[in-house]
Amino acid sequence: MKLNKKGFTLIELMIVVAIIGILAAIAIPKFADLINKSKEGATKGALSSVRSALQVYYGDNEGIFPRDTLSTLTSNAKYITDIPLAKLPGTGHTDSKVIVAASSITAAGVFDPVANQDAAGWVYLNDNTCVANWGTFVASCTHSDLKGTTRWTMF
Repeated sequence: MKLNKKGFTLIELMIVVAIIGILAAIAIPKFADLINKSKEGATKGALSSVRSALQVYYGDNEGIFPRDTLSTLTSNAKYITDIPLAKLPGTGHTDSKVIVAASSITAAGVFDPVANQDAAGWVYLNDNTCVANWGTFVASCTHSDLKGTTRWTMF
């Protein structure tokens, strides 16, 4: 009589587990990087949405930007329903939708959107005396993006 044993040997199972472990060690950091890239993309999209709403408001009001912290954009959801979250991955800042009104002009007369404003959220220049930069809306962060090439304020 012949005994027919079916199954895997212990060595075969250990090899499979080792291969799965190696693949997981490679895949998990890539997955975390994809999450951060998606957060960065969401912030850039949100920045574009708010800037578009600002331009529509500007057109509707004959060349005048809002002078508040953008509550006029969200009232009655005429221009935008809500100010989106600023997600700034890799910067240490928490996700926030806080808008800081800025009127920071350097001694050289240049607008610095994040002068003393490296925090979570957004910065909006609502000061109409700075005509060249009035209506500027940026992320409140001086760190570089995930690629390390561009400051968040440049988007």
